Amino acid sequence: MTPCLVFHFITILLLGQVTAFVIPPVSNGGRTFSVPVSTNVAGLNPDDNNSRADNNSSPSTAFGSPLSQQVIDFNKSFVGILKTGFFDNVFAGEERDFARFYALETIARVPYFSYLAALHFYETIGRWRKAKYLRLHFAESWNELHHLLIMEELGGADAWFDRFIAQHIAVGYYVFALSLYFVNPVLAYNLNHAIEEHAYSTYDTFLKENEEKLKGMAAPQVAIDYYRDGDLYMFDAFQISNTACLPRRPEIKNLYDVFCAVREDELEHVKTMEFLQTDAELISSHDEPCDVPDEIYFS
Repeated sequence: MTPCLVFHFITILLLGQVTAFVIPPVSNGGRTFSVPVSTNVAGLNPDDNNSRADNNSSPSTAFGSPLSQQVIDFNKSFVGILKTGFFDNVFAGEERDFARFYALETIARVPYFSYLAALHFYETIGRWRKAKYLRLHFAESWNELHHLLIMEELGGADAWFDRFIAQHIAVGYYVFALSLYFVNPVLAYNLNHAIEEHAYSTYDTFLKENEEKLKGMAAPQVAIDYYRDGDLYMFDAFQISNTACLPRRPEIKNLYDVFCAVREDELEHVKTMEFLQTDAELISSHDEPCDVPDEIYFS
């Protein structure tokens, strides 16, 4: 585990956790995703752990507690400093964009593995079981895997040094994220929420600065297979804000379209991490089947 992560872990524990917080709606191209907010994330008596684990709907309700605004702000600042102070320097330069995205996507998969490990542990010991959260976090990791495969196909993993940096940080981050989830799932989700916000912003800036160049480049085959021609069940499964039978179907004609799709995926992760910090019931588009017109899939 890196010294920065150790420092972060100790600091957030010292800052402590206090009363409930309010999460504002997130807008996405005219669509607004309003996050249900509870005045008591813990829901029941914090001393009654068995009751909490058996009767509450989400990991944040069963095992977590609300964060103070101080902790939330610290998470955002910490992620911002890590991005600008480390990643933007190590991967500086025009020809380093794909390497930087490879490193970010290698690391971005890690928290979802950690969440799955923690939830499998709780299920194994008979503490808590909600299969829909396992499906959600696996679908999120599956999405990040395809981001990673795209960056590898673009040459982002060609340099030994880039692979070394990304993989070693990922191993340390896995242990850290798993520990954080056992301490407080709300805290783990909030930290990843801040990371996914930076990921969205990074891709958005890259698209604005390289639009013409990217439009002249072919889309990697792995992106075409994932977003357009393959089985889209897992693609739909991680998008919990889209429950109105209107699935996202990205248009993939060139590399610009690919990065637009990746950027929008990151926004979906932001919404999901925000949602999971509450005690609201998780619902996905697969929970209530509906008839979707063929033109939505094939237009």
